Amino acid sequence: MRERVYLDWNATTPLRPEARSAIAAAFDISGNPSSVHSEGRAARKLVEDARSAVAAALGADQRNVVFTSGGTEANALALTPDLRKGRAEPVQRLIVSAVEHPSVLVGGRFAPGAIEIAPVLPSGIIDLDALAALLVRKPPALVSVMLANNETGAIQPIPEVAGLVHAAGGILHVDAVQAFSKIPINIKSLGADILTVSAHKIGGPKGVGALAFADGLEGLSALIRGGGQEQGRRAGTENVPGIAGFGAAVRAATAASEVDTARMRGLQARLEKGLRSHPGAVIFSDSVPRLPNTTLMSAPLLKAETAVIGFDLEGIAVSSGSACSSGKVQPSHVLQAMNVDPALLRGAIRLSLGWDTTEADIDRCLEAWIKLSSVLPKATAVGLEQF
Repeated sequence: MRERVYLDWNATTPLRPEARSAIAAAFDISGNPSSVHSEGRAARKLVEDARSAVAAALGADQRNVVFTSGGTEANALALTPDLRKGRAEPVQRLIVSAVEHPSVLVGGRFAPGAIEIAPVLPSGIIDLDALAALLVRKPPALVSVMLANNETGAIQPIPEVAGLVHAAGGILHVDAVQAFSKIPINIKSLGADILTVSAHKIGGPKGVGALAFADGLEGLSALIRGGGQEQGRRAGTENVPGIAGFGAAVRAATAASEVDTARMRGLQARLEKGLRSHPGAVIFSDSVPRLPNTTLMSAPLLKAETAVIGFDLEGIAVSSGSACSSGKVQPSHVLQAMNVDPALLRGAIRLSLGWDTTEADIDRCLEAWIKLSSVLPKATAVGLEQF
């Protein structure tokens, strides 16, 4: 039996060996990281070593990194109307791009009436003119724009967004979950005030994330209240094994990022050249900078659910979009925001690569695509509406 090919890395990644080893070693540490005895200090060291690794990877200060249960909680923690800078008044409204992750679109702790949507261009990039028009209104806003989209891979112009937001007296949150380790990230050069990441997107364990914030930010009140853990911003005993695994994954991903990025970029080009062999195949957001591992494509008459099953039967794991919504019937909100033709909207499938994806994996995928796409003209001939 042929080995399966995994091309759904944007949903989650395999656990890196370094992370697995760090998690196993952490299970032997019995202390609570809040305790002052030797066992507690040993656990605290694991947490702080991981915090140092995350901070270094994001260009943040170690004291400005808070561990959470994942990217969703980190986003919820960040989106609060209590935020302010110095003596400025707290933000009173939230502006989010139309292509944000669902954990951002729900608005965190903002009331529904205080949430505004910034449109994107057909390329999937935020409409900066529309954002500027929203920002001139009062009162000041917290703006949330992701660094790279989890479905299309489109990379947003965050420094330009930051310039607009700060000129209007606002605060910028950047969801960097999907971009983390795939492209360079520095919270200061991006101009972000708050930035969120997740462990399981880079080879760490599921159930661990982090929020980093810039100096001078105030009002980041705890979402989960109780003890004084995580500098009073996230109560509850820290998940020491998970955090240790996160730190190990960050160090491994950072060390290999330049080589992995270049290799995945070449594989992405090979994949997309082959996908376009079917007349009418479309690669979304291919006119703008994208992550080196992400391809969201469709073709007329293609039905995503059927295609995903077809690939799976050929031993290849792909998805029909975000893992948070791919099991639902409704089409991608990202592609809807991009005004994609309904004929293509229903057939969008995402192929995402990782550090051990090979040329042979890509060729297997293209073999399956040729087999699947060859059925589409026949479906038209017999009058079927969709594949």
